[in-house]
Amino acid sequence: MQIKTDKRIELIDITDRVRKQLSETGVQNGICVISTKHTTTSIIINENESGLVSDILALLEKLVPAHAGYAHDRIDNNADAHLKAIFLGSSETIPVINGSLHLGTWQSIFLAEMDGPRTREVTVTVISS
Repeated sequence: MQIKTDKRIELIDITDRVRKQLSETGVQNGICVISTKHTTTSIIINENESGLVSDILALLEKLVPAHAGYAHDRIDNNADAHLKAIFLGSSETIPVINGSLHLGTWQSIFLAEMDGPRTREVTVTVISS
């Protein structure tokens, strides 16, 4: 799936899009792997609450501030985006049970954009058991 991001750093809830792709497969039981092939994006699972979303983004900026003298900045000026993505990871795996993603009550799937705005590609792979 393609996702257009609007900001340099943001979290985009893609849960409903992943559910739609899962439903189109007809798989009832197995696993669903959501991944991004971009080195400045991540896939994470957490609660979609606006305060928490802001806290996550603030924590990432605190841990890896932009323009902090990184060697990679001399090439692309986006080293912080790469380093933030390292902390979060490029994929998540979720069980599929009875045709549904087995997520907790408050869990949502996010694309974490660290170097936008851009058009990003997220791959959803469903494996039947």
